[in-house]
Amino acid sequence: MSLDLPAPRRVLVTGAAGLVGRVVTRAFADRGTAVTALVLADPGDLAEAGADRVAVGDAADPDLVREALADADAVVHLAALPTPVHGTALEVFGGNTRATFNVLEEAGNRGIRRAVIASSLSILGLPWARQSLHPAYVPVDEDAPLQIEDPYGLSKQADEATAEMMARRHGMDVVALRFPFISNDERAADRLPLAADDPAIGAPELWTYLDVRDAAQATWLAVTVPLHGYHKVFAAAPDTFVPYPTADLLAVYHPDAEVRAPMPGRTAPLDLRAAQRLLGFRARHLLGVEPLPWQH
Repeated sequence: MSLDLPAPRRVLVTGAAGLVGRVVTRAFADRGTAVTALVLADPGDLAEAGADRVAVGDAADPDLVREALADADAVVHLAALPTPVHGTALEVFGGNTRATFNVLEEAGNRGIRRAVIASSLSILGLPWARQSLHPAYVPVDEDAPLQIEDPYGLSKQADEATAEMMARRHGMDVVALRFPFISNDERAADRLPLAADDPAIGAPELWTYLDVRDAAQATWLAVTVPLHGYHKVFAAAPDTFVPYPTADLLAVYHPDAEVRAPMPGRTAPLDLRAAQRLLGFRARHLLGVEPLPWQH
């Protein structure tokens, strides 16, 4: 993209104390945007992350969000229960969807015209399914059929529908970023050895990942790149987090998926062209997983 919108003067970041939220807060602050952090509980160190205002409470509270939106001209909504095991089914679905509706509705009522929400690869239905599910085709794109049978994936489907409605309702430009497994040094050290020993662990996620710094960059672009209306995009690294050829993994773990394009080496079985085309986004922080010796 050659032209960017003026950087927002102030952004409201919900879920600012989380893994992605902290890095997003720092990324905006470092670029000169003031950040209001909305968190369920104040960890006490968000000023160090770059927030100059902190609002404490539930993102589903209209009064709290209305107050937190003061002076903001953009919203990044990250607050959510991040898996279906972080609460009861009703708490996960109801809490996540209520918060998303409230944040976008209050932002729209205030005249804010740019918002980003964190969606998830889990919207496909594969990661938290009680049975083994498989994509209809690979590389998976944003039009792939959904097979949701868990409350978290369903909450993301509802969140995306809410975002699309809010774009029409308020004339708001909204981007839903479909994140895969978010990686940092600690999480990679935990996940990579397990997945290398047993690739089945990563099969529901299609062995995909995104470094948290790249998640922050995708978020920045989603706020500042010119676009109109509602958009959903997969934001992921172009490679996988396991040391095996993608074609071999698919043949073993997703054998019935239609293969629509070559995926040489450790290519991630996601179609990332929408994020590149719409946002100019390409992940830069790759895990650098080495192929096993017998693959050289």
